[in-house]
Amino acid sequence: MISPQLRAHIVRLHTVEKWKVHPIAQHLGIHHATVRSALHREGISQEVQKRPSKTDPYLPFIKESLARYPDLTAARLLQMVRERGYVGGPSHFRALCSRLRPRPTPEAFLRRQTLPGEEAQVDWGAFGKVLCGRALRKLSAFVMVLSHSRMLYVRFFLGESQSLFLQGHKLAFEFFGGVPRVLLYDNLKSAVLERIGDAVRFHPGHWDFAMHHGFEPRPVAVRRGNEKGRVERAILYLRTSFFPARTFGSLQELNEQALVFCNTEAAQRRCPDDRTLSVQQAWELEKPLLLPLPATPFPIEERVEVRAGKTPYIRFDKNDYSIPHTAVRRTLVVLASEDCVRILDGTTELAVHARSFDQGTTVENDAHIEALRREKRRAKEPATLRRLTLAAPAAEDFFHLLAARGGALGPALARMERLLDRYSAAELQAALVAASDLPNPQIHDIQLLLDQRKRQLHLPPPIGLHLPDDSPLRAVSVTPHSLASYDSIRSKKEDSHDAP
Repeated sequence: MISPQLRAHIVRLHTVEKWKVHPIAQHLGIHHATVRSALHREGISQEVQKRPSKTDPYLPFIKESLARYPDLTAARLLQMVRERGYVGGPSHFRALCSRLRPRPTPEAFLRRQTLPGEEAQVDWGAFGKVLCGRALRKLSAFVMVLSHSRMLYVRFFLGESQSLFLQGHKLAFEFFGGVPRVLLYDNLKSAVLERIGDAVRFHPGHWDFAMHHGFEPRPVAVRRGNEKGRVERAILYLRTSFFPARTFGSLQELNEQALVFCNTEAAQRRCPDDRTLSVQQAWELEKPLLLPLPATPFPIEERVEVRAGKTPYIRFDKNDYSIPHTAVRRTLVVLASEDCVRILDGTTELAVHARSFDQGTTVENDAHIEALRREKRRAKEPATLRRLTLAAPAAEDFFHLLAARGGALGPALARMERLLDRYSAAELQAALVAASDLPNPQIHDIQLLLDQRKRQLHLPPPIGLHLPDDSPLRAVSVTPHSLASYDSIRSKKEDSHDAP
């Protein structure tokens, strides 16, 4: 702005002294555009001599091309004009295209009014990436805004998967104390899988979630972000008033700070629909009109089918999680939430692990690995030792003690196998248990205990018959005959002798 005195001086020099614009600007030390603006404001016309330009012959072609192709770039149009003989520079040509390009007609929008408890708007906001160990994860903010009171809920996640999207809804409903009747979405894949015109195919998981909570999911029109302007402005509000220059050590700490922000600074703003109320006060009036929360929770875990290979691990989200070794070479189901990873075989839960957002990490349960090691050790044992330990489990401890004392394992193993053939497995187990109380048990102590037990029971000494390992007789099972049949034969003979 210039002073009235300077404007009057400019007008006098131009109308009375007949000075041109540039001499006036040079004399007064101001820009020539300021002189023209002052003369134009006083209604004084200025005859501007237009110099000829190199673009003059091409103006009809440029206007026609821009009218037919409004999105045609100045660089491409410059190339087309040069093919027709234009020899001018690019800067003047770009400025000319900017002036001649047709401008879209400004569109006016109605201000949307909503009833309390009727509507909320939902969207994701991208906030860069964070480093989780060796993995660079996408940091996204789930944002839900009540359209009437403008109460805001924010939850940060490492991704934008369907399960995280539903978890954000669940936490927002709990924060608001109820469920709005209508939720507006952009055409994001977490809610809308496909859309052609007004035909919309919702994500089946999201549709089931909406039916469970009783709200209506409603996508806005394509390229109509103004229809959900409340959540768009809320994301901009986060970018300018919450996130800049903020430090946090973990995702949990960031979410705690976001929750404090929603309950304090964001809640203390003036409500746009009623300037006499704060957002907090308007929300307290809106809360009783929300739909009640369902009695049963909706399952929101991410479900993925995985194939277990020959090692006791499954791969999920760039990390390996251990499973029991008995479940290898199978197709298993992973149910993952933000905190834990559950691995199921049908309806049987095989493992539960804390979720890792790192990359290339192996999450193990020590019991899974130890069970596999025990199985491998048993597989390396000789067949004779496995037969003995299955028949008499105390034999394993006996041989461990014998090895610790430096005893000969081979002869003791062969002798104990002969004892198992001569005596029963139960008798051998009892003798091994009794021998464990001795200070330095040997294999002959086991045989002595077995012989003593036979004498105590007044049983005849056993006749040993050692069978080789490859003998088919080892697999023969002999069922002892009942002696009661001999008593019946004896009674028949006595009756025959008593007969006349």
